[in-house]
Amino acid sequence: MLVADFRFELPEGQIARYPASRRDASRLMVLARQGEQIEESTFNRLGRWLRPGDLLVVNDTRVIPARLYGNKSTGGRVEVFLVAPCVESGRWRCLLRSAKPCRPGQQIHLPEGVTAQVLERLEGQDWLIQFAGTDRFDQWLDRVGQMPIPPYLGRESEAIDRERYQTVYAGDPGAVAAPTAGLHFTPELLQQLEQQGVELARITLHVGLGTFQPVRVARVQDHHIHRERYRISDETAAAIAAVKSRGGRIIAVGTTVCRTLEYAADKGGVVGAGGGDADIFIYPGYRFKVVDALLTNFHLPESTLLMLVAAFAGRGFVLHAYTEAVQRGFRFYSYGDAMLIV
Repeated sequence: MLVADFRFELPEGQIARYPASRRDASRLMVLARQGEQIEESTFNRLGRWLRPGDLLVVNDTRVIPARLYGNKSTGGRVEVFLVAPCVESGRWRCLLRSAKPCRPGQQIHLPEGVTAQVLERLEGQDWLIQFAGTDRFDQWLDRVGQMPIPPYLGRESEAIDRERYQTVYAGDPGAVAAPTAGLHFTPELLQQLEQQGVELARITLHVGLGTFQPVRVARVQDHHIHRERYRISDETAAAIAAVKSRGGRIIAVGTTVCRTLEYAADKGGVVGAGGGDADIFIYPGYRFKVVDALLTNFHLPESTLLMLVAAFAGRGFVLHAYTEAVQRGFRFYSYGDAMLIV
């Protein structure tokens, strides 16, 4: 199977560079796998396709303002992008971007007197960085950091991104990209679904930079997926088991939830509680063990996320739906419209 098999043409103007005026005002394309039917609606009518006893599983990770700007002692400007914290206090894996390459031993001066010491080059593009100058790093980061909106938005982070590049149920900080399928939910819509008899459970998967990394091989099978930290509580594992036992549906809100549940399930489809690093790569041919329906956004061409969606609904059907979405003027990517596959 070739990566090129997941290519489609998208006009530049259909990339959503800003969110909709209201979260649940986004459009919704519904794909019925049985009969390969396509229906168009709006996200605030999501409950029409859900049943009492269904379980919505959401990712409650919270996006950190991971992008920082500072200066070297020589005056050169540096972008410091936090990737993941290390066990040692004050140390992070980071990406560094500057006109002249950074080197070990350099010090980067950041806002409010905080410094970042460049310690060593790690594998890939990562650097090991030691921060100093603040006892409350999280609070300092929240004040001075910028939200890490995706590069394909073609703009700098703005005030609106502080609120809208975050789900309303975000809780556990650690992601450097949002679980974007969940951005459409409002507290009112979640309450409406609860009153309808739809249950809600949470998992945590801290979305990493790998979600934006292009696939650089020709064959799908040759790609190595990135690893991301996840955690599933005893309560969520029990809720999934209870719904499965009574014949209800598990509805994954986003590809991050889908990957986490499928990774954590045994061969019989039983999802275990606990945590670790998920590195499952789902592409056509994969047999799903847990997820019965998938809520997701419209993804980049030739991306691993598009491959996962194609595995769930069929490559031909998904690419046909994407063509329809382009023709109907749907908005694409993180701030774009949504797709529900049932």
